[in-house]
Amino acid sequence: MPVSFSDFALNKQLLTAIEELGYKEPTPIQEQAIPTLLYGHDVLGIAQTGTGKTAAYLLPILMKIKYAQGNNIRCVILAPTRELAIQINDAIADFGKYTDLRHTAVYGGLGPKTQIEAIQAGLDIIVATPGRFMDLYLRGIIVTKDIKYMVLDEADKMMDMGFMPQIRKILEVIPRKRKNLLFSATFPEKIEKFSQEFLEAPVRIEVTPQATAAKTIDQRVYAAPNFQTKLNLLGHLFKDQDDIKRALVFCRTKTVADLVFKFLDRKIVGRENVRVIHANKGQNTRINSINAFKGGELRVLVATDVAARGIDVQAVSHVINFDVPVIYEDYVHRIGRTGRANLDGVAITFMTPNEEYHLERIEEIIRAKIPVLNIPSDIDIVETPFEEQQIILREIDEQKKKKDPTFQGAFHEKKKKNLPRETKKKRPFKKRRH
Repeated sequence: MPVSFSDFALNKQLLTAIEELGYKEPTPIQEQAIPTLLYGHDVLGIAQTGTGKTAAYLLPILMKIKYAQGNNIRCVILAPTRELAIQINDAIADFGKYTDLRHTAVYGGLGPKTQIEAIQAGLDIIVATPGRFMDLYLRGIIVTKDIKYMVLDEADKMMDMGFMPQIRKILEVIPRKRKNLLFSATFPEKIEKFSQEFLEAPVRIEVTPQATAAKTIDQRVYAAPNFQTKLNLLGHLFKDQDDIKRALVFCRTKTVADLVFKFLDRKIVGRENVRVIHANKGQNTRINSINAFKGGELRVLVATDVAARGIDVQAVSHVINFDVPVIYEDYVHRIGRTGRANLDGVAITFMTPNEEYHLERIEEIIRAKIPVLNIPSDIDIVETPFEEQQIILREIDEQKKKKDPTFQGAFHEKKKKNLPRETKKKRPFKKRRH
């Protein structure tokens, strides 16, 4: 097996750029994918973020395309999010520094004027979200007749986000004679079926068993009774642990992300050390926040899952899941932000009683048990508000019915037995708000 990039049939321009970027040895997926793609095979790659998969397909494509030619696009790379599209385009700029290859990223959230101008000036490679690509094609801006390479990056995420109709339309309008590459962090049945349609006699490369976390990540769970106790625990971690140098805090919803951000901003780390990104934030705000985090200006970035795959930062010391993701593969994508490039990382998950069911499903997928720790004794464990307790009990009942269809439900019984009239009258958390 090759032990350095010079063992591959890459040209001097690429090798010089690789050396300047500080890469010494290829990662396992690069060792397997680069020669396979240079040989001309379709590739099915099952690899997590942080494994070097972007370089694994970019380097052979840059080698094959070599130099600027004509005005029409020769390679299309589809990505699920704007952040990932920008990240891939930046990687092309890094690796293709000493080539004259032309490239750009196109995505929604910004007006298309600048993107259209870049395409009309002539491009060799386009990185795109599926919706924006199709929009520009239907306007007659994108010409597809010269496309030789088609890459689907994070195909599982694109499928989860509902992009399959657009992807199928794109496949209908590009030349049938082309090389196809599909990369996915997980390999559920729906991806397997699609790969059989999309790829022709592919070489399957799986460097890590699907949906498993990197071995360099120390995973742990804290069981908390409610939302407020989670906030107290989060504040304790940031105040008590100096080793949290750079942390991503993931939240399932925009509302929770905003609440967590306000808590950290006002009470824990201060506005200069934390920002939040989610779908309601403007594109420029999101890009600026990610760049500030990447540049070490921020200690904490709070994000929803839409950003989980679009942040490429090498030195994230901690990923904190404020909640347990209910799209179980997202757990792997979330924690894949730390423990990268063989660096150690810590992934901490907060779990309320109604989230234990989801943790069990995640453990089945990653084929590992995650240790559940007790909350430190000096953290204020608050009583669960009545309304939140009702939601928790109702969800637990629904989960039990999924496990056992004959289960009749204990929610109303618990409501009577465990929530006596006195508790309803007190509602201590409402008093606390006044």
